[in-house]
Amino acid sequence: MCLGIPGRVIGMVEGFGDQIALVDVEGAERKVNIGILDAPPVAGDWILIHMGFAMEVVDESAAVDAIGGLEMIGRPRRPQEMPDVRDA
Repeated sequence: MCLGIPGRVIGMVEGFGDQIALVDVEGAERKVNIGILDAPPVAGDWILIHMGFAMEVVDESAAVDAIGGLEMIGRPRRPQEMPDVRDA
């Protein structure tokens, strides 16, 4: 498994040679290139995203692990969880 940001596929974006998926990443919709995957993901699939490309289709457990890994290296889950540096 690669280190990437997990997202859940919402659906395909029409056009673009069926290479672009609309993906929910922490509540934000993103367009992600799925062209390097062996098979196109379907709505509901979890993918790991790196630099705008889907690198791997993963199960929900792996997606949760990836989120945990990102949190361990210091990335808060949501912007409102970021510490206010003015309070430091």
